[in-house]
This record gives sequence, structure tokens and C-alpha cells, in this order.
Amino acid sequence: MKTNINAALNSTLARTINTSGTTLVVLLIIFIFGGEIIRGFTFALLIGVLIGTYSSLFNASPIAYDLITLKKDKKEEQLKPKKRK
Repeated sequence: MKTNINAALNSTLARTINTSGTTLVVLLIIFIFGGEIIRGFTFALLIGVLIGTYSSLFNASPIAYDLITLKKDKKEEQLKPKKRK
């Protein structure tokens, strides 16, 4: 399971960085050269893209791994024969 998740992260890492990087560049240009009215919205989008990228790379995979292994452990525990006293 660890190997599969690691391989999936490695294969999508470059695309994720490129996508969020180009989005950040465009949002930063809009933030700098845009008007006062659009600046607050652009700032919120900048923060959202940064947090979303971080979350998808560093939070989602460990949580998914933990949930899958927890489910697997519970299933194995149910299949064990129970000891009688």
C-alpha cells in the first residue's frame, strides 16, 4: 500500500506543482496589477490555492493510508477466531 501511494504521489507531483504554480503566477499578477475591488478576492484565491496544494500533497495521502489500514486491521480482527474461556 505504501509503495502504491508513494508511486502515485511521485507521478502526480510534477503536474500538481506546475498547475498550482502557473495558477499562482496568474493570481499574483492580477493581485498586483488588478484594481482595488478585485484585490481581496484575488488574495483569497491565492491563499486557497496554496492551502489546497499543500493539503492534497501532504495531508490527503497519509489520511487515506491510515483509513485504509485501519479498515484492513478491523477486518482482520473480525476474521480471527475468538478465544473461549
